[in-house]
Amino acid sequence: MKYVDEFRQHKLAKQLAAAIRDEVDTGRSYHLMEFCGGHTHAIFRYGVQDLMPGNVRFIHGPGCPVCVLPVGRIDNAIHLVEAEDVILCTYGDLLRVPASGRNSLIKVKAAGGDVRMVYSTQDALNIARENPDRQVVFLAIGFETTTPPSAVALQQARREGLKNFSLFCNHVLTPAAIQNILESPEVREIGSVAIHGFFGPSHVSSVIGSRPYEFFAEEFQRPVVIAGFEPLDVMQSVLMLIRQLNQGRYEVENEYTRVVTREGNQKAQRLVAEVFELRRSFEWRGLGLVPYSALKIKADYQEYDAEQRFQIPVSPAKEVKGCECPAILRGAKRPTDCKLFGVVCTPDNPMGSCMVSSEGACAAYWSYGRFRQPEAKSASTEVAI
Repeated sequence: MKYVDEFRQHKLAKQLAAAIRDEVDTGRSYHLMEFCGGHTHAIFRYGVQDLMPGNVRFIHGPGCPVCVLPVGRIDNAIHLVEAEDVILCTYGDLLRVPASGRNSLIKVKAAGGDVRMVYSTQDALNIARENPDRQVVFLAIGFETTTPPSAVALQQARREGLKNFSLFCNHVLTPAAIQNILESPEVREIGSVAIHGFFGPSHVSSVIGSRPYEFFAEEFQRPVVIAGFEPLDVMQSVLMLIRQLNQGRYEVENEYTRVVTREGNQKAQRLVAEVFELRRSFEWRGLGLVPYSALKIKADYQEYDAEQRFQIPVSPAKEVKGCECPAILRGAKRPTDCKLFGVVCTPDNPMGSCMVSSEGACAAYWSYGRFRQPEAKSASTEVAI
């Protein structure tokens, strides 16, 4: 398969593993955070961690849009179904994420609520066209990658004069979350979480480009390498990060040049800017309130804003007792540090979002059986790809 198999070649993997072993300084540690859940799954699926020297450790970050949505926003979506009698459209992963009181959207659906799984904003628009007598709300989540389709949907709804379609906006922004992590007490003051470099997200960077990360590299003295999702992408990015750290450089480098440019997709950026604007603050699961980390619908489009159309109460929400998803999303703990992992929390019976989402760290540990294996092996480990 062209453009996929080329990035999974055994011979090149062996060469990269050897190059990484040659470059690491055995007297120091390299703690590298993959912000994106896609990288986490690539690392586990292809056994990349097993190819690393023992002093190279991957830290799993909050780059899963389903995982970072706070419980309160899911409660809000449930309120729309139960109290406002709307047709709620959303992506499949969100259906099983626990809300307050062990409730969830799929339980609401089972009880008769009109919750519908869709694959795109266009599906939600079609449902609105087919049900002109019902209000249809699209529960929009995701990073910069999924924001342009939401903007297109709102523009399309306005052009068609759809009066029964609105969007419950939960789109969040990557750069603000990275800054929040680097400014957190666990990283800057307590030092309990060591992060020496970042893998820049792939899909997000295809939209925003690599330039927004330049601030972090310079201000926080952390190198960033935009990495693709294939195993050789990840390994090459590890090598680039290690070289920067060894040379005392803190720059933004782009390994994913076949997709990402410094400026990004400017057409998509303009589209988003026409419809959305920054929120002053937004809650992230695991990170708390993060300033200027999310988008809201501009006043010009407020008739399509579910938060303007409906009365959505603000109510306190609590995580499932014992669930360590918040600490896992901050990189402070691993899935196996959670007492619920694999005991009462499994993909069939998830207690937290990290086990539900296909990009969640707990789902990655479970899917590829990493919790059954020892931690990272020594530098002499044979290539497993």
